[in-house]
Amino acid sequence: MTTVEPASPDARHVPPSALVLVAANLVPLVGVLAFHWTVFSVLLLYWCENVVVGAFNVLRMLFASPQSAAADASKLLLVPFFVVHYGIFALVHGIFVLTLFGPGGLAASNPAALVSAVRAAGVWPAVLAMVLSHGFSFAHNYLLSGEFRRASVQQLMAQPYARVMILHFTILVGGFAAKAVGAPAPALIVLIALKTAIDLRAHLAERQKLGAVSPP
Repeated sequence: MTTVEPASPDARHVPPSALVLVAANLVPLVGVLAFHWTVFSVLLLYWCENVVVGAFNVLRMLFASPQSAAADASKLLLVPFFVVHYGIFALVHGIFVLTLFGPGGLAASNPAALVSAVRAAGVWPAVLAMVLSHGFSFAHNYLLSGEFRRASVQQLMAQPYARVMILHFTILVGGFAAKAVGAPAPALIVLIALKTAIDLRAHLAERQKLGAVSPP
């Protein structure tokens, strides 16, 4: 008699961090519908998330424990390199957003101007939601689920760039499209939904790669 083994309980498991991610990505939707956020506000929020992603990646690199003395020693070089390189990347991206989408062609050449723009845009509640989402993933997936034992410092150093480049190319194209039609709420809703879908897919792929989610 042939028996059918039950599917693995992890086969279709969705980590709690994915639900937190979706919830955090709904906050800008509230901003658009209830507080009339503009294209600039939404893109500035997503730039802030870039900074949050970079900060948590530094923590991931520092906590990575691949049980190799050489890998641990490499942190002395790779962590400072990432901070400088990613910091420059984020600054240039922020200036790009301010120059092209800021009110009156607002331009900036230093971090202080970016911080001032974020304060004026009133997106801090959504930024906090992004911090909590990425912080939950760091604590739940990376530390408690043991991803830090399987992640290499070299892999972590390169990881944010792929996500940021794909995600924010899509966002900027969507931002130009929304601005071209006068930035109505429907255009921004589509942009937020598209960003959330791409973000969620990347998050689940990362969990699968590090062993937190089994492939279906």
